[in-house]
Amino acid sequence: MPRKHKISILGAGRIGEALAVLLSESGDYDLLIADHQLQHVEQLIKGLKGCRPFKLEVSDKNSLKKIASFANTVISALPFHLNLEVAKCFIPLGVNYFDLTEDVATTNKVTQLAKNANCVVMPQAGLAPGYISIIASHLFKKFYKVEQLKLRVGALPVYPSNQLKYNLTWSSEGLINEYLHPCKVIRDGQLTSAQPLEGLERFSLDGSEYEAFNTSGGLGSLCETLHGKINNLDYKSIRLPGHRDLMSFLLKDLKFSKDTKTLISVLERSIGFTTQDKCIVLVEAVGMINDRLVQETFVSTIYGREINGKRLSAIQLSTAAGLAGPLDLILSGKLGKRKGLINAEEIPLDLLHKNRFGKFLKTE
Repeated sequence: MPRKHKISILGAGRIGEALAVLLSESGDYDLLIADHQLQHVEQLIKGLKGCRPFKLEVSDKNSLKKIASFANTVISALPFHLNLEVAKCFIPLGVNYFDLTEDVATTNKVTQLAKNANCVVMPQAGLAPGYISIIASHLFKKFYKVEQLKLRVGALPVYPSNQLKYNLTWSSEGLINEYLHPCKVIRDGQLTSAQPLEGLERFSLDGSEYEAFNTSGGLGSLCETLHGKINNLDYKSIRLPGHRDLMSFLLKDLKFSKDTKTLISVLERSIGFTTQDKCIVLVEAVGMINDRLVQETFVSTIYGREINGKRLSAIQLSTAAGLAGPLDLILSGKLGKRKGLINAEEIPLDLLHKNRFGKFLKTE
């Protein structure tokens, strides 16, 4: 692919950095890395080819329009509450729009903007939502009748050392957000919702014990896509045993759900960031194949690695690859000419795993 696609990455946090590393390493994209901390961007792009910095003020429409004059594609790696303003600016201008949010309310509004759009609109790309729905869709197509799909994802420290058995590896705001809001599920064929932090279950994988519980946003658009085609569908986050009880104590008993800024501040000053993490991705499908009830399970454990001279954690790599892979397939025309809304589950898993970015999602 000749270098022709001009992409702006909005937000130079951990995922924005990982996207810059992956896309610049390919040599096929011109990148504008935009953040309100210009010095941080200038430091981040040292050693990365095809990147230039830009000072971003989301509240300044002139700032956004300058980006639109450069980019034919924009990726929002900003906090979820800023995405709608970005989408309102770029989608009407015909600039392709991708984001990483797990926030359901924001995505619903972005989806409305995608109607009759003269560009690609792909919200909720990344790991979960994103890659997890691609796997689920792949397994679903193997059955002529599906009874149940269970989606489980966890970003976990390799060396936990605190009572939460957790380290901060991505957005603290995004983490708390998914613990607070109702979770879309399909139960007995009906589209409904479940409460976050509920539905606790325990399981073993490769000799280690884990827990999983309801969290919001991980299914993306999959409930709407599979409604009427499946009896049961749910998504839960994987954590080490004991994490859920402590988070429930903080959010419910101590009522930090009403003061999330303070809770985020407490977590960020007390829980260390680590790049020594792993991402567990597990999808279990149960249904009928050749008149037999069959269970098929997809499991992958993703670890961080060094790319283009920069160390990326597992959550950085898997989330960035979960967006960069579909983006690369779409912009290169390998999925045909597309406009309007594209849901993650429309991306073929085999093409994603063969993609130069998507390959990082597959366990070796």
